[in-house]
Amino acid sequence: MRRTAIMIAIGLSIPLFAMLNLCMGSVAIPVSDVISILIGNGSESDVWTNIVMMTRWPQTLTALACGAGLSVAGLEMQTVFHNPLAGPSVLGVSSAASLGVACVVLLSGAIGSSLMNQFGIVGNTALTLAAIIGAMSVMGVIVMLSQKVEGNVTLLIVGVMIGYIASAIIGVMKYFSSEEDIRAYVIWGLGSFARVTGGQVYVFTGIMAALLPLSMLLAKPLNLLLLGEQYARNLGLNLQRTRLLVISSAGILTAVTTAYCGPIMFLGLAVPHIARGLFGTADHRVLLPATLLSGASLALVCNLIARLPGFEGALPINSVTALIGAPVALWVLLHRAPS
Repeated sequence: MRRTAIMIAIGLSIPLFAMLNLCMGSVAIPVSDVISILIGNGSESDVWTNIVMMTRWPQTLTALACGAGLSVAGLEMQTVFHNPLAGPSVLGVSSAASLGVACVVLLSGAIGSSLMNQFGIVGNTALTLAAIIGAMSVMGVIVMLSQKVEGNVTLLIVGVMIGYIASAIIGVMKYFSSEEDIRAYVIWGLGSFARVTGGQVYVFTGIMAALLPLSMLLAKPLNLLLLGEQYARNLGLNLQRTRLLVISSAGILTAVTTAYCGPIMFLGLAVPHIARGLFGTADHRVLLPATLLSGASLALVCNLIARLPGFEGALPINSVTALIGAPVALWVLLHRAPS
């Protein structure tokens, strides 16, 4: 009963925070006008309509999808590697996506193009495609290795090494790049929910809406993995196939979110711990939907804080996710810790 109440409360917090994201910002818009704009009746102010539909609505949808996707990916990684510090980026997928973007942004000056420095619609599309190509290339390598490598620790080390190699290549490219190109890359690396605009937001949310329900189907295999590999094998679980499915699910979720939003830190690492603390269970039939909803809600809160009135533009979302999420995670962990 208690878990049901908490789940309902978290679920109800999502439309509440979503509405606050649409109403609050440098320009305050009344709730009645926001609702009128969303249902297609428009508003007396065309400026308000443009703010809601062109800026705040895409940001809200992006935050929802990104928070949910990274949180579920983090839970899957922590379970398959039996490591509470594992996150969505542990296999080097985020680093590979960053390398893909670096190849476009940092090399754009070398080929005489200024497209990437201005980040228009075409520029954003190019960055997204570059990140997806980089991330999915590494995903292919990881999936291939997961079928040949027996131990999870070895696969984890391989992922970390891939991350180091990608970071090293990016460092060399930075050294030979212009200040403007480096600045453009650094801005992308800060992460943002505002980068997904126009039709891209519906492509992104559509992909996540298709992937996340598939991740929920992994609840039973993930529960068996918690029992230990030997016990799970005795119960008839195909460890190699299960590991392949879980890693593929987490890797694709990470690749897509990184491609569209940049490397968003903290959510994938901390939200699974928040969900475990709030619900007091390791059952993935509860944890997977709880983590999904908690991640979406926390991402909306972080996006709201980043756009508080008084700030010019928006704060870097990675700074906000750590500053807001870390104390919440610590409070939950300490509150639930046995005395």
